[in-house]
Amino acid sequence: MSKRPFLGWFSLPSVLIAFAIAASFIAIVQYSFRAYVPGSLDPGGFTLDNFTTLWKTVYGQAFLNTVLLCLWTAIFTLLIGYPLAYAMVRAQSVKLRSAILLISLTPLFLGEIVRTYSWIIVLGNRGFVNATLMQMGFIDAPINFMFTMTGVVIALVHFTLPIVVVMLAAALSHIDMNLERAATSLGAGRVRVFASITLPLSIPGIAAATSTAFAWTFSAFATPQMIGGGKVQTISTLVYQVGFASFNFPLAASLSLVGLLFTIAVLAIFNTGIRRLEKFGAHS
Repeated sequence: MSKRPFLGWFSLPSVLIAFAIAASFIAIVQYSFRAYVPGSLDPGGFTLDNFTTLWKTVYGQAFLNTVLLCLWTAIFTLLIGYPLAYAMVRAQSVKLRSAILLISLTPLFLGEIVRTYSWIIVLGNRGFVNATLMQMGFIDAPINFMFTMTGVVIALVHFTLPIVVVMLAAALSHIDMNLERAATSLGAGRVRVFASITLPLSIPGIAAATSTAFAWTFSAFATPQMIGGGKVQTISTLVYQVGFASFNFPLAASLSLVGLLFTIAVLAIFNTGIRRLEKFGAHS
């Protein structure tokens, strides 16, 4: 049995990170059960009022907005990302594959704030989109993208697209090309081959990419805050407003805790629903 004298040193950073995450989670849990003392940063005694407060309409609307943003972002990211991943894997030209990969991963090279400010310039009433449409005569007045759900979804799709393209490309690259060649030799056309071979076998990758996009979007803060402008409330923006605008840290902690549990529950339901699709893809 070979010795590993440096194993402890290599695992030390992960242990420290795990400890920090656990300590932070414990702090959030204990804060969520403490009373808010107006005018003081120190919490009060034990209470359950923070959780009963979350039944108000404003908090329910934030949870609903968050789920809708995640769903629309996951759907549109999949619709855009699948063709890109397919072209990147199946393109004959190495330069074309490299170009698609570079363009798809470009959002990862930009900071979240820089990327969001860029979308403000593009989607503003005098931004690139509205200016182009007005100059071409398609519209007479600017389309209101800012401070709307539509604008937030557009920016979040750009934010989520790279990870989805990479995951879908990995799934597509593992499909045996001989299966497609066999179907073609039996008289199946390109559409039939894609519908009966490629798409079913890529369903596990689609499921993984979609669930990752959903979870990735759930924790987004800068984009909903800046593009939404306070009119599109999500869980993350509401935690910021309650915690750092009102300094009600106990309520912010309870909102964070419920948001985490809510995310786990939604993903569990989502994954249960797509398991049948994964089994269908595995047996196709």
